[in-house]
Amino acid sequence: MKKLLSVAGAALLTALAAVFALGQPAQAATGFSVSNGRLYDANGVEFVMRGVNHAHTWYPQQTSSFANIKALGANTVRVVLSSGDRWTKNSAADVANVISLCKGNRMICVLEVHDTTGYGEDGAATTLAKATDYWLSIADVLKGQERYVIVNIGNEPFGNQGYSAWTTDTSNAIKRLRAAGLTHTIMVDAPNWGQDWSFTMRDNAGTVFAADPQRNTVFSIHMYGVFDTAAEISDYLGRFRTAGLPIVVGEFGFNHSDGNPDEDAIMAYAQANGIGYLGWSWSGNGGGVEYLDMTTSFNPAQLTSWGQRIFNGANGIAATSREASVYASTTPTASPTVSPTVSPTTSPTPPPPTTPPPSGGCTATYTVANSWQGGFQGEVKVTAGAAAITGWTVRWTYANGQSVTQAWNASVSNSGSAYTARNVDYNGRLGAGASTTFGFIGSWQGTNSTPAVTCTAS
Repeated sequence: MKKLLSVAGAALLTALAAVFALGQPAQAATGFSVSNGRLYDANGVEFVMRGVNHAHTWYPQQTSSFANIKALGANTVRVVLSSGDRWTKNSAADVANVISLCKGNRMICVLEVHDTTGYGEDGAATTLAKATDYWLSIADVLKGQERYVIVNIGNEPFGNQGYSAWTTDTSNAIKRLRAAGLTHTIMVDAPNWGQDWSFTMRDNAGTVFAADPQRNTVFSIHMYGVFDTAAEISDYLGRFRTAGLPIVVGEFGFNHSDGNPDEDAIMAYAQANGIGYLGWSWSGNGGGVEYLDMTTSFNPAQLTSWGQRIFNGANGIAATSREASVYASTTPTASPTVSPTVSPTTSPTPPPPTTPPPSGGCTATYTVANSWQGGFQGEVKVTAGAAAITGWTVRWTYANGQSVTQAWNASVSNSGSAYTARNVDYNGRLGAGASTTFGFIGSWQGTNSTPAVTCTAS
């Protein structure tokens, strides 16, 4: 995670040599590979990361998080590990279990060492060389997992001091991993607490990419307060695309102590340009950034506003994630523990009762949970009346030209501005006084007034 940083002036990007817009990697990969700035899985299918960060090293008991993250649609999870230089070391056996959890839930594992965070400015941080020592110490559990694992050498490996060494230190770390026989796709983080305001990674990415004998390195930018405008976001990511170098947004949030990142622009640009993103973070934040939790106390049934935004919002994970093709013929080994009030990958079907409960009335309440220019997230709460109900239908009509673009936990249809939402199979039966919610993403221009809603029970 981050600390406060000062935004410095930036130098213009010098043109990267055409040789770095490279095609196929120097040798065939057994797992992920990079070509022309794109990431491909072991089947040669392009893969775009859509997922979140999970602080495993600080919360090793939260293993159910893997299934819950998957159930909300993620295809990737970036897992926080420790080399033992700053926090308790994650053993080889623990890392093997993490990989198994990722595979069992059909997600790609991005494994990262967090102990390097802010080196040169934070006296407790360690070097990329020490992080590399850790990867070599657990090489036996990494080898053979190239189809499912990406090795992120070190998190935010320099702060705002000493970062001129980033190019050499990163290149040397990659060479050591390759010399030891690790053929995985390697991910490298930017300096300046991951935000690269000095453009050190941007301007030297070609050199680092060329230092990898397999040409199988992906660059990771962390977008917080430095990236508070759409222009800054599109300029930074676009230059990597133009240079033919692979880039992902390895961390980002909707707010931060150093400024207010434009998460809508990040997600929109990433989706339009086939760029992966991994939001920070599932749960367990401290140090004043608890607002970056996507869930309350790791509970997937209690998504925060940030969790709703990244999973269910415009250009979010649920709408844009595509599972890696290497899992096409596999079956999950873990059952997600997701409440019916969120959007699971597969809707659980309750067993039918022997005697149908009596029908009764219902009420509905419409609220705008989040809004941004041209778009909004709506939520409707449905509550049964004095008697149990077996199903419900909610209707409303927009007066200002709004429209619904996607929905979850309800089947939503429309005829012009008139909308109808019906329960899905797992949330129609409500006991007397019980409630459920459904949500949706909408668009608006000019005015976004709240419509009146009606509820009919069956």
